[in-house]
Amino acid sequence: MTSLGPLLLPILITTASPAPDDRPEPDRALVPGVVIDHSPASSRQYIGSPSIAALPGGMYVASHDFFGPGSTRDTTVVFASKDRGASWTRIAVIKGQWWSTLFFHRGALYLMGTSREYGETVIRRSDDRGFSWTSPVDSSSGLLLPGQRFHCAPVPVVEHNGRIWRAMEDAEGPGGWGEHFRAFMMSAPVDADLLRAESWTVSRPLGSDRSWLDGMFGGWLEGNAVVTPDGQIVDLLRVDTKPEAGFAALVHISEDGNAATFDPEADFIRFPGGAKKFTVRYDPRTQCYWSLTNWVPPRFDLGQPGRTRNTLALVASTNLRDWEVRAVVLHHPDVEHHGFQYVDWLFEGEDLIAVVRTAFDDGLGGAHNQHDANFMTFHRIENFRTLDGIPPDLGDD
Repeated sequence: MTSLGPLLLPILITTASPAPDDRPEPDRALVPGVVIDHSPASSRQYIGSPSIAALPGGMYVASHDFFGPGSTRDTTVVFASKDRGASWTRIAVIKGQWWSTLFFHRGALYLMGTSREYGETVIRRSDDRGFSWTSPVDSSSGLLLPGQRFHCAPVPVVEHNGRIWRAMEDAEGPGGWGEHFRAFMMSAPVDADLLRAESWTVSRPLGSDRSWLDGMFGGWLEGNAVVTPDGQIVDLLRVDTKPEAGFAALVHISEDGNAATFDPEADFIRFPGGAKKFTVRYDPRTQCYWSLTNWVPPRFDLGQPGRTRNTLALVASTNLRDWEVRAVVLHHPDVEHHGFQYVDWLFEGEDLIAVVRTAFDDGLGGAHNQHDANFMTFHRIENFRTLDGIPPDLGDD
């Protein structure tokens, strides 16, 4: 496990599960964190969508899917740790699940996402801590939104005002990637049967406009359900921009969960690392919102914010609109083949626990590129509330 200290402190670790006999063993000696899973670039199956849940009794459960030309783009694998993240074991392989969030609710573990790349919206329940899962075959067993193309990522599921909330997108808008994403929010009563489609309310999908942000706007996606300081639900979305980095969008959701509104003059915010997926959670102790993001330090700003993923920063805000970088958690000077991305994380006492889609050296040629990750890693960020400061070589020029 790692805590903040010398960046990329080498740690010798063990694999979560034995590699197949025909797959060469990776060199993990330099990989930061604890390796949960590895998929070499030669497999053309890249690790995506890391998610983590902490269960009563101290067990952690983590998941990821596979993307890339060698994958079927419809498979999620699940891992468990009984020693606070020091070691991991694969416990399930699920066909027909992708881009999914793990969350624990009312005594059960859930996995919610799509059935495949741009598939139907589905949810599964496990009553045995992730070893076995229900199958979403119809509207009473977890098939929530059939018949269209849907998109999401491992983003928070939030309880508020007697309901749980989870952001999604469809891909039914005009144009190609980015432009075709339409944001919406799903919600259900906290005591409802979450496997029943009728339990869920879906807000009106909200499209976007390429002219926003003076033409820099490329799309919004992978939104977070967040409760604002005044008790409203918003969808805080990643915003694809080029060449300027660091925006997010606040889409306002009505109290009943049916309507979504957005004002492009008022609801874009500056957000460090906002061009890549992020998870935002609220900490009642500090009354702050926190995230781990791919902030782009000035010296690495090459006008490609969506592809600059070599720095992982801890960021915070008291009001959701004004954000500051508190600390750099992970960094590698190479932008092309190193990345710490798509981080999902949870509060645990004084620490944050996180799973990361990591592109890094493995002794087998490394990652295909910074985007196409070859590892999922686990990290513990100790005493995160006290961290303050950016290494001088990553600060303003």
